[in-house]
Amino acid sequence: MTTARPADRVAARRRLSRRLTLREGKRMVKRVLAVVFGGVLVVLCCNLWVVQSTKSQIYFDVHRLPANDVGLVLGTSKYVKGGKDNLFFRYRMEATARLWKEGKVKYLILSGNNDSEFYNEPVDMQNALLKLGVPSDVMIPDYAGYRTFDSVLRCKEVFKQHHITIISQNFHNARALYISNYEGISAVAFAAQDVPDGYSLRTLIREYLARPLAMLDVHLLRPQTEMGNVQIK
Repeated sequence: MTTARPADRVAARRRLSRRLTLREGKRMVKRVLAVVFGGVLVVLCCNLWVVQSTKSQIYFDVHRLPANDVGLVLGTSKYVKGGKDNLFFRYRMEATARLWKEGKVKYLILSGNNDSEFYNEPVDMQNALLKLGVPSDVMIPDYAGYRTFDSVLRCKEVFKQHHITIISQNFHNARALYISNYEGISAVAFAAQDVPDGYSLRTLIREYLARPLAMLDVHLLRPQTEMGNVQIK
């Protein structure tokens, strides 16, 4: 009977350890891939549901858009990095002015972020709309529209509006409508002119991730929203 030498036993243990480590590494990779695949699948399913469940409420033709007393204009930054005009902002304001001039809305809630004295989306929207011929007495700034969820919820709870027209780009309208539907608001949306392909890939990716978050917000998280006592007379 041959007895293994100590050096051979050490080498065998090392080989076994390497094999076990390799197997564990493969299992770990498979777990990570499964989690990533599952996450991507969830994101895609959420996006599909949000888009499909709201597409009948989005209008591209101003003449076919039903009229409402109040339009909810969702804010965005006036400029992009580098100081250039943000096309999302410009086209959104042009669409808003057109809807008011066509009589599709009578009043406008300008809801956006105002997190510092140097950044004020509602004021930027108001100034832009004034230049486009919309009078100041039909515009109501909402300075606490930090997120789309906040803008929609405040429209109902603070401004007491239950029938509204949401104004933003098509991709954004779907999420806002989904929130509105869950909150019991009767809403339609008008799609402002979209930006050229490739203009802001980051914005589109962010929207894909924001839709699942919107579903979590309305069904589970219910994040706290700043409330006030401002109301349309």
